Amino acid sequence: MRNLNEYLDSTLLRPDATAAQIAALCHEAMEYEFRAVCIPPCYVSLARDILRGSSVKIATVVGFPLGNSATAVKAYETERAVGDGADEIDMVMNISYFKSGRHIDARDDIRAVVSAAAKGGAVVKVIIETCLLDEDEIRDACRLVMETGAAFVKTSTGFSTGGAAAEDVRVMKETVGDRLKIKAAGGIRDLAAAGELIGAGADRLGCSAAADVMEEWKES
Repeated sequence: MRNLNEYLDSTLLRPDATAAQIAALCHEAMEYEFRAVCIPPCYVSLARDILRGSSVKIATVVGFPLGNSATAVKAYETERAVGDGADEIDMVMNISYFKSGRHIDARDDIRAVVSAAAKGGAVVKVIIETCLLDEDEIRDACRLVMETGAAFVKTSTGFSTGGAAAEDVRVMKETVGDRLKIKAAGGIRDLAAAGELIGAGADRLGCSAAADVMEEWKES
């Protein structure tokens, strides 16, 4: 973890987050040279203006946090976000479709977002909400994501019954190998948790305590 900052998406998705807090997050991300900020869609253009000329990417969310928006709505959300300046789209898989055995519909839902994102050169991370899936379902969801053109499979929204778990990341890594990158998110509050998830195979960490984790790392 010599370059821990490069793993971190500094995240602020609380419904009560203010514009001033989003701006502060962006300035902090530039200071620490985080890989990205992950923010609500309504603040993408604000982040674009603040981060212009920096190396920090802008990630935003689509179909968040439940995943059950209509596919056309997700595609429009994506187009609008990319138009506003988003580099990365963290979308929630339609978990209801997936759990109902409607895997083709769940796959096509993701493909629509990937297609919309590609028009602006943005990459897509697919949140499968591992806390709602058993091990076989995690593997099946990862295989489904591999069919869509997405760049990442992601563990969690952080708004459901659980967050990132190292064992889930290991299962994801065993399944996707090098075909997809893995983002772990939800409940990562200290250096020990970050290290365990990276060791399990995570390429990116979504973290609302990114600055605290970085300070702990610098002191270690």
